[in-house]
Amino acid sequence: MLYVLARSLAGGRREGVLSALGTFLGGMVHVFAAALGVSVILARSAIAFSTVKYAGAAYLCFLGVRMILDARQQEAFVTNDFAAPNAATGNPLWQGVATEVLNPKTALFFLSFIPQFVSRGSGHVFLQFVLLGTFSVVLNTTADLVVIMLAGPLGKKIRSSAVFRRRQRTVTGAIMIGLGSYLAMSDSQ
Repeated sequence: MLYVLARSLAGGRREGVLSALGTFLGGMVHVFAAALGVSVILARSAIAFSTVKYAGAAYLCFLGVRMILDARQQEAFVTNDFAAPNAATGNPLWQGVATEVLNPKTALFFLSFIPQFVSRGSGHVFLQFVLLGTFSVVLNTTADLVVIMLAGPLGKKIRSSAVFRRRQRTVTGAIMIGLGSYLAMSDSQ
């Protein structure tokens, strides 16, 4: 949600929606991986979990550094609410996908939470898992869309001031680096 909020504030509603769509697609990757049993490997293999965890943390830190560098390079550039994504910050859709896919906690959530509601006796375990997982991802994306709509007025103000925008991107980049660092240092359970 913080990633989607940061993209919304920095690039407007369009970037926020594309980011939310990306995290939705990334979440669906986890749903299908968990339903197919791939997430079991992540949960049982410390090496696999650590690899995904540190790759995700490194990616968040990379995004944060890019945002900070972009803020310094784009001082005089003013965008509007429907501006195209900045080439320096990348495509928000694919960044959203990567951010969510590289989040091992999402995989562990689906592995530990959804099975509690799957009934083996009812049959179609895979289908039950996919439906419940999809429902969860849709709820998360709905919350992201609400955040995007609420961020709109603040985002317009941010984008109207080059100095404020530069500071906001720098702070947002620092938050992304902080999230990546937190993920890297968090407990593996």
